[in-house]
Amino acid sequence: MNIDLLRRLCETPGIPGREDRVRAVIAEEIEGLFDEVTTDAMGSLIATRRPTGGRKGRGGQKVLLAAHMDEIGFFVRDIDSKGFLWLNPAGGFDTRNLFSRRVRVCTAKGDFLGVMNPGGKPIHISSPEERNKVPGVEEFFIDLGMPAAEVARKVQIGDMVVMEEPFLDLPDKIASKAIDNRFACWCAIEAIRKISKARARGKHAAEITVAFTVQEEVGLRGAQTAANAVGADIGVGLDVTLACDTPGVPDHQRVSRQGEGAAVLIQDSSMIADAGLIDDVCGIARRHRIPHQRAILPRGGQDGAAIQRSGRGARCIAICAGTRYIHTVTETADKKDLQATVDLLAAWLPTIS
Repeated sequence: MNIDLLRRLCETPGIPGREDRVRAVIAEEIEGLFDEVTTDAMGSLIATRRPTGGRKGRGGQKVLLAAHMDEIGFFVRDIDSKGFLWLNPAGGFDTRNLFSRRVRVCTAKGDFLGVMNPGGKPIHISSPEERNKVPGVEEFFIDLGMPAAEVARKVQIGDMVVMEEPFLDLPDKIASKAIDNRFACWCAIEAIRKISKARARGKHAAEITVAFTVQEEVGLRGAQTAANAVGADIGVGLDVTLACDTPGVPDHQRVSRQGEGAAVLIQDSSMIADAGLIDDVCGIARRHRIPHQRAILPRGGQDGAAIQRSGRGARCIAICAGTRYIHTVTETADKKDLQATVDLLAAWLPTIS
């Protein structure tokens, strides 16, 4: 597995509307894998492989894979007179996971490390009622450990803030911030790379486009414009999905289980997958003995929904990797599931005509 690429993708900062650093990493990595690579007005990277087999290499269906580049994070919304930074979220946070975090503030004058905490008294001088209160996002601030005047010179309203945590390469799993959804960017790249190296010399009758999209975490925005531009017949949302196979969650609410392969998402709150595509993908998985599982996510969405509703509409499916502790700095995925997702895409895409 190309763990180094996944590490670089996860550790690169890129919140909604500020995905340029991630886009640069991807653009360098995919050089030579696609026939055409462009960046649209919103900032999504659109990479297309033209048909190479069937109907004299032309005339197949258009397939669009969407993998969003953005991670949840913050914008600086205020700098107070003492040099503390106050934040506005870009994406959905559970504030129970935000206490005592290290952060990176990305500015035009460089990146600066700091710590984030909510306002209030420490445990030594607080009452039980104060300690049990869960603060809102608006109560968290950043301390950069520098004089207020220096903060004012270096930081401005609108600067990007991301969590600062190292990528962990564990024996069977990986853990990091931003696996949602740098996993999908990695998966799309590795699947196309695998197709290009196949014995059939990368032949596929369909035109395959990968949209590395922006602003998914705030409403599938980049996928909408990319899908309208491409006009795909088939859409694939590549994303993580919940793996709640952990203590404290009833078994019937697990959504997916780690180690049981790629998750073929039947339904979430944004999209119901095309029944024919589900049968095709699961059939390919069985034929190639690729571990897979079916999953339903009661709440949450992904870029496939934007493709499904674009233009004249498209047949769509979502293919995911079950991930524990989503929207935290400890997002954890199983290496077997990551590889199974790559293998499933690489086996299925060449069969589309």
